[in-house]
Amino acid sequence: MPNDETISKVTDIINDSRIGMFTTINDEGALVSRPLAVQDVKDDGDMWFFTSVDTSQVAHIRANPAVNVSFGKGTEWVSVAGTAEVVTDRQLIHEMWNQVVEAWFPDGPDTPEVVLLHVGSDSAEYWTSPGGTAATVLQWIKSKVTHSKMSVGESGTVTL
Repeated sequence: MPNDETISKVTDIINDSRIGMFTTINDEGALVSRPLAVQDVKDDGDMWFFTSVDTSQVAHIRANPAVNVSFGKGTEWVSVAGTAEVVTDRQLIHEMWNQVVEAWFPDGPDTPEVVLLHVGSDSAEYWTSPGGTAATVLQWIKSKVTHSKMSVGESGTVTL
């Protein structure tokens, strides 16, 4: 599959999921994940999130910007590796503001704690299982009966 198509597949899965498990590395070197709603996904896979400046993810990114964000919905999954940065640009915060974010920050985009997280995506791995759960179960049964390896869809790696 050409790179443009795989990048599109990755961004489609992210846009369909909307909530990703945002993983950072803490001071002890352990991985820490928490759900965050993606606000915008660019055609190249870069992502934007809103958060509060006093969260653990901000502290972790400032110490080590390597992150992973994974998304899944139904029978599609993607895991994106990249580098994050904390963005405090008030004009950009105003431009990206929406009613969903307001539920978390009712005082609006000028709330001093509000920041953006920008993830510069480096690579992504994706998996799809066409036909849903029923097709997956049928493939499992077929593999058991024929003593063959189960094939349940498509997967790939893409450089972003």
